[in-house]
Amino acid sequence: MTISLDASEWVRRFHPAPSATARLVCFPHAGGSASYFHPVSAALAPAVEVLAVQYPGRQDRHTEAPVDDLFVLADRLADVLVTETAGPVAFFGHSMGASLAFEVARRLEAKGTRLLSLFVSGRRAPSAPNDDRVHEKSDDALLAEVKRLGGTDAAILDDEDIRSLVMPALRSDYKAAELYHYRPGPDVSCPIVALIGDSDPKVTEAEARLWAERTSAGFELKTYSGGHFYLNDHAAAVIGLIAERLGG
Repeated sequence: MTISLDASEWVRRFHPAPSATARLVCFPHAGGSASYFHPVSAALAPAVEVLAVQYPGRQDRHTEAPVDDLFVLADRLADVLVTETAGPVAFFGHSMGASLAFEVARRLEAKGTRLLSLFVSGRRAPSAPNDDRVHEKSDDALLAEVKRLGGTDAAILDDEDIRSLVMPALRSDYKAAELYHYRPGPDVSCPIVALIGDSDPKVTEAEARLWAERTSAGFELKTYSGGHFYLNDHAAAVIGLIAERLGG
């Protein structure tokens, strides 16, 4: 499968800010898209320019085949982002996006780019055991899991036309996230900030704390009230934390 390396296909700048003091690259959750981070971009601009990643198989890339291997995604994004991350830059990833952000950060460090910070949200550390296999279940079971986590309006997923559009990317993302496993090697030398909801069924505090083992720099754990998409209720607090860390 040929995957484009054109940055304009992978990166969305909702509020271009060429004079920004730093950039934040955001990686969406399974089934998510770049537009999820539009409010983050609006809140941080113009001090911090947000680059939201758009995976193949959704929204304006819906005609492209989704990628069901997180390592392949990381390889491609590292090649794309190496020219987009000159100067001060940080990564933010939620759920699957956190694992992907970590893997891209590893690859960029090997190319000479060191992040200001890596924010990993709603995701167990790479070394934590993961036996989830939701991607192998029926469409109904997969959609039930998505509804349980609360990241998507249930009414949207009940629309048959929308379901047919989102299912290929959703199943592909779940496969990429669930089959991902830690490969030993150089980790990252930037601080890692892990963020979780205190009632998230997908990650425990102990699993989140294992992220500390993946950096040679500092580690912080921030806990908020809520489940897997605690972000929706604590957007202002999380954005404020990012701005503080990036000087925005």
